[in-house]
Amino acid sequence: MSPRERLYAGVSAVAFLGVVALLSAILPHRAPDNPWVLVIPVLLYALGTRCLFEVSAGFAVPTQIVLIPIIFMAPLPVAPLLVALGYLLGRLPDFLLKRAHVDRWIHCFGHAWAVVPPVLIIGLFAPGPPSVKHLGVYVAAVAGQFVVGVGEAVLGDRFLTGTRVRENLPAAVWSFWITLLLTPLGFMLAGVAVDGPLMLLSVAPLYWLLHAFSQERKEHLDAALELSQTYRGTVMVLADVVEADDDYTASHCRSVVELCAAAGHQMGLAVADLQELEIAALLHDVGKIAIPGEILNKPTHLTEDEFELMKTHTIEGQALLERVGGRLARVGEIVRSCHERWDGRGYPDGLAAEEIPLPARIVFCCDAYSAMTTDRPYRRAMSPEAALEELRLNAGTQFEPRIVDAVISVVEKGLVEETEAYNDAVRAVLATHAATPRLELSA
Repeated sequence: MSPRERLYAGVSAVAFLGVVALLSAILPHRAPDNPWVLVIPVLLYALGTRCLFEVSAGFAVPTQIVLIPIIFMAPLPVAPLLVALGYLLGRLPDFLLKRAHVDRWIHCFGHAWAVVPPVLIIGLFAPGPPSVKHLGVYVAAVAGQFVVGVGEAVLGDRFLTGTRVRENLPAAVWSFWITLLLTPLGFMLAGVAVDGPLMLLSVAPLYWLLHAFSQERKEHLDAALELSQTYRGTVMVLADVVEADDDYTASHCRSVVELCAAAGHQMGLAVADLQELEIAALLHDVGKIAIPGEILNKPTHLTEDEFELMKTHTIEGQALLERVGGRLARVGEIVRSCHERWDGRGYPDGLAAEEIPLPARIVFCCDAYSAMTTDRPYRRAMSPEAALEELRLNAGTQFEPRIVDAVISVVEKGLVEETEAYNDAVRAVLATHAATPRLELSA
């Protein structure tokens, strides 16, 4: 472990043991008739930690089924320690097979923090066997488990990796929904396990079934990830082809990607829509590889026939991306429409207003701004102020007004880096996944 991780795990463990000692002083002790019956739920808890469900940027485990019986069967102050022990036993195969360093055993205490609120709340307000009359107390106990469990996961990751809380919070909350769904079953098992501990063994086949489902889900996710990486690789290859064919088109496409990403954020687009927008922006001129170089690099204005040929690059781009298929075929539809005007006077199909895909409308506006502020052989670049004024004058005719507002806003606020050092940053993002942390939540 790194010094930072070791510090975090050590402080968490010491604090946890201190809280357990405090619980021993204030909560009633109810010892089971036969302490050995606690071996069953602890081993089942360990088994549950091996049943991982991938959820967004993390994974959940169905241990809630056994966690609740542990709370009602064990002396209350001991329950968090038994949960920590169960987690430690569940990690033993990883330690023995060298899949995790043995020093990380100390994380078992941090994993058990979420058990403290339900133990405290139930111990103070509803000690004894589970009963429907204490339903409100149990709801409060689960709520406390949620707050501490999710908080420990996201704040711990914030300390260890620097990942912002708001980035991990959605995944953590979504993972906890599995806990909520399994909580009623946990209380049902607790009701019968208090008098018949062997009934808990019925959880074993359920775990087997959940494990089979989780493995199947993992295989599907792995296949989807492989396909996604294939698409990203294809985008990289196409971008390289564009760069090799025309240096201006390459740098222009990269600047359009930057501006589109900033405008898309300004407009509140979802993550998936932003990714599609960025790919479309990167490849919006890919069809120009079918246009003769003497037309692309002509130092004077194009003739009417040459311009008609140039306009076919959107159709050529769509045809190229449709041959790739899948998600890039959808991007091809956007690329085809990247020169359609808001008033319907664009090409190649004369689409107007909402008929034009939103990403294409954004790319069109950003493309125009980038073109106006770039030197070309036949004219000098306009100043950013003049280009923005041109966008304003053409809002409602050539461009969608709200997109013009978004582009003007991000440019005037300096949210777009006007730099040639952009290089392959976008393609790096497309080609690889960021090292996102894997949040683990008991469920």
